[in-house]
Amino acid sequence: MVDAGRRAFFRGLPRPRIENRPPWARPEQAFVDACTRCNDCLKACPTGILVPGDGGYPTVDFSRGECTFCGDCTRACASGALRPADNSPPWPLKAIVGPQCLQLHGSECRVCGDFCEPRAIRFLPQLSGTSQLTIDDTLCTGCGACQAPCPAQAIRLATPVPTAPQS
Repeated sequence: MVDAGRRAFFRGLPRPRIENRPPWARPEQAFVDACTRCNDCLKACPTGILVPGDGGYPTVDFSRGECTFCGDCTRACASGALRPADNSPPWPLKAIVGPQCLQLHGSECRVCGDFCEPRAIRFLPQLSGTSQLTIDDTLCTGCGACQAPCPAQAIRLATPVPTAPQS
């Protein structure tokens, strides 16, 4: 069993780095316990977004493109670290826009929306200034198509942090 906290400590990191695992990956500890680091899933990925990550475990690099959710990686995984692709969501990842977004600074940029096939990224017209970028989490699949083309590298994919209800 790999202790991510111990590994991070010896690498001088304050805490373990959170890696985006391939679609339909088991929960992190079960994934790490089952994964043999054979790289079969990397070889099977038609878009080439699966790469060796920390410790040689597969991770997703959205700077290389998007996930098509084809399931080839899950079929190639003989160890059981990846569940077979089914109707369940492949992962909880969603697009998150950072403060360096050009749109937030008054420059018209709609590149991310152009690449978003499910149209989860929208631009709402405003009375003055540039339109307001919004992401509909119910439509966002977390495919990553929006991340690579962003000229400001303002988009990342991560598991959204639940917000407390407003009182």
